[in-house]
Amino acid sequence: MFKRKASDQLKEWKDNYAPEYAALLEGARRVGKSTIAEDFAKKNYRTYIKVDFANITKELLNVFDDIANLEIFFLRIQAVTDITLYPRESVIIFDEIQRQPKVRQAIKYLVADGRYDYIETGSLISIKKNVKDIVIPSEEHRIPVYPMDYEEFMWAIGNDTYDRLREFYKLGIEVGNSVNRKLMRDFRIYMAVGGMPQAVNAYIKRKNFTEIDRIKRDIIELYIDDFKKIDPSGSIGRMYESIPSQLATNKKKYFISQATGKRKTKKDTLCLSDLLDSKTVIPCYNTRNPSIALSQTKDSDTYKLYLSDTGLFTTMIFKASGKTSENIYNKLLSDKLPADLGYLYENAVAQIITATNTDLYYHTWKKENSTHSYEVDFIVQKDTKIVPIEVKSSASKKHDSIDAFSKKYSKYVAEMYLFSQKDVGHDNELKLRPIYMLPFILEELS
Repeated sequence: MFKRKASDQLKEWKDNYAPEYAALLEGARRVGKSTIAEDFAKKNYRTYIKVDFANITKELLNVFDDIANLEIFFLRIQAVTDITLYPRESVIIFDEIQRQPKVRQAIKYLVADGRYDYIETGSLISIKKNVKDIVIPSEEHRIPVYPMDYEEFMWAIGNDTYDRLREFYKLGIEVGNSVNRKLMRDFRIYMAVGGMPQAVNAYIKRKNFTEIDRIKRDIIELYIDDFKKIDPSGSIGRMYESIPSQLATNKKKYFISQATGKRKTKKDTLCLSDLLDSKTVIPCYNTRNPSIALSQTKDSDTYKLYLSDTGLFTTMIFKASGKTSENIYNKLLSDKLPADLGYLYENAVAQIITATNTDLYYHTWKKENSTHSYEVDFIVQKDTKIVPIEVKSSASKKHDSIDAFSKKYSKYVAEMYLFSQKDVGHDNELKLRPIYMLPFILEELS
């Protein structure tokens, strides 16, 4: 079992919100929700019952036919599972809760009873589709679960350099060329493998990258199949698969029509909503006026999309071939791929920021006397100030957009960063940092 930050959030829920609220772990498929829930139950309760609604016997499912009488319900579920529940010492896990909306509705009464704690896991896209005829319980403490972030990945593979990286960051000094090359290669391993637990586990077991890539392709196909269940026309899947190609062409926004091959329709807008609810993608919205609170000037019609996992993004880049060869992965790890992969590094930054429960924003505006535009990749809030972020895959000498931004919004900019593969440095007020230091900056901003 990997160490996951969501477990800390479950501990906070248990200490501060249970039994008045059930915990709802929500996120994309295969990010580890079920494993996190069961591991937490083993370590923090005397006993637990896990009900997996995706793989349940008819006998156990029949227990939920009449949940109104809680005395009988608790007796029956203990009899069928042969597990004893102890008041305030036991938890019941409802895994894949979206498959049984009536059980989710009953959470209100289960937590009011107060005898036991409850943890739900579910895919948000399916949860949304299956609540039309129920009252959604307000007694849920929602905990988002993301693919493993860089720190979780380092924990998993047994790499103990992460805390030393934090010390380097605090000192604000160069780490040195040879050390930086090594640390960047470590980070490119994370970009290649990603944070999906199955892929990480394969890497730990020393599987080759061809096998790791196959696992990631299977996950992508699983997502595509899930999308088809909701939208048989395949539009959601096409929107999902078009994300890398649209980012690769440096477009200022995501175009649904480019993904579907036709003019945007009202149905497409609904499909986009379903795609966002799946948590397989990360939206980044253009803010029309960064001098005001970012969320208040969000342009809901102008946005970019990133994949929630950079490892899947890496596979999607080369998905046209039947498999991604070891040679391609070796070139990626040694930074010798011929293509400019700035958009891959952008996706990595988007994933790192999102893992801190921070919404993504960017800003684009027209250059004076020109048909071209400036664009700042990401903007995050720091109290009443803003922090613009630029991302480069290699060279960091040219940064016209962030320079123009800091001049235009000088009163509101706290500090500005350019992330690349280069060592720590600065260019006037612009702070240059290697991309692996981004998590520590976000810790300070939060």
